[in-house]
Parts: sequence; C-alpha cells; structure tokens
Amino acid sequence: MQRHSALAALLGCNHNRPGRVAVSDERPGGIDDAAGALVRDDGTTRGNKEMAMGHVLVLGGARSGKTGFAERLALRAGERPAYLATAEALDAEMAERVETHQRQRGRRFATIEEPLALGAAIVKAAPQHDVILVDCLTLWISNLIGTNQDVVEAVDGLIDTLASTPQTRVILVSNEVGLGIVPDNALARTFRDLAGAAHQRVAEICDDAYFVVAGLPMVLKGRPPEIDPMPGLHEA
Repeated sequence: MQRHSALAALLGCNHNRPGRVAVSDERPGGIDDAAGALVRDDGTTRGNKEMAMGHVLVLGGARSGKTGFAERLALRAGERPAYLATAEALDAEMAERVETHQRQRGRRFATIEEPLALGAAIVKAAPQHDVILVDCLTLWISNLIGTNQDVVEAVDGLIDTLASTPQTRVILVSNEVGLGIVPDNALARTFRDLAGAAHQRVAEICDDAYFVVAGLPMVLKGRPPEIDPMPGLHEA
C-alpha cells in the first residue's frame, strides 16, 4: 500500500472519491444541441451523434491543463457525459482534492468511480452515456500495480473494450511520465515503462490523440480540436 500511495502521489490526474462503479443521479445541464455541433473541413456540420464516434487520448504533464481540455471535449461531444474517475482518496490531502474537483465539475457530468475494473465500468456506463471521460489511466495503472495485478493483461482488456464500444466516445486522460530523467528505483522505472506501453496501445486504437502543454493542445493524431473555452472547469 505504501508503494501504491507513493506512485499515486507522483501523478497529476484529478481525483474522485474511492469506490466501485458508483453512478451518481446527477445529470448534466446546459448543453445546447447546436453548440455541440462542429464544422467539417468541407463546411458541413457534424452533430453530437456523429462526434461520439471514435475514441480520444489526451496526454500531458501534471497541471498541464489536460483534464480541463478533456472536459471541454466531452461536453461538446455528447449530451449525456459521464466522468469515470480511477483515483482513490488514500489520505486527507487527496480527499480534499476530490471534493474540490467534484465541486468544480458540478452537475455537468454523471460520476462513476472505479479504481481497478476500468473496462467493466465502461461497458456498464456506455448504454446510458454517449461520451465517457476516463481520468486517468496512470492512476489506474498505479492502482493495478498496488494490488499486484497484471497490467499488461488489464491494458489488453481495455483495448478490447474500446474496440467493442464504438457507439460511445471514450476520452482517456493520462500523464506523460517518460519525458524526465530515468527514475532511480526499479518500481518507478517499471511504472514508467508500463505507462508508456499502455499509451502506445491506446493511441493506436484512438481516432484522435492530443498532448497538452500550458493548457494548449497539440495534435498527435486525427483532427484539430474545435472547442470553445468553458469557464468553471478546472485545468489539471
């Protein structure tokens, strides 16, 4: 558990309360059908339903603005967005962050909490939601390592789930942890390697992939994002 906590402390994802697939009764409000439409290169309009096709990977460092960007994508992509949190509130500081982030999201998203069985949570939520924001993959991997589960097998299962869930757009947020110095201990190096391999697998199956720096998204794959600033969303 100490190893698990140490890994989680290094990650810059947002946090939610611990639990297993606890779907809230809240429903998003204030999402306009017209505002959810985007314009294709040929000038015609893509509506919410069409936008829901194809999954998205959003990478970035801690406090890079990746989650705020992903939230804006989700609110533009669907009318019934869900926020699938993988964090566990293991200490008072994280619990406080959880409460803050939930308050910032307000009623825009239905909340789902699942630290381990990510694929099963997506399958369960997909019939009720046209877009699911997963925050985040790196905390999920940390949770798997902390409970001695097979990360490679779990990632394989997630890829299978994404491939079999085309009717719901899944936006996956994750920390890019491979840009710094080589970690000085074996556990951190293993975590870095597993996260990097997972990102490659997920990026391969996603239609769009972005890398967020200083709140600005860079396109790694797919279409440039066409979203407007939405005040009130946090920028972690």
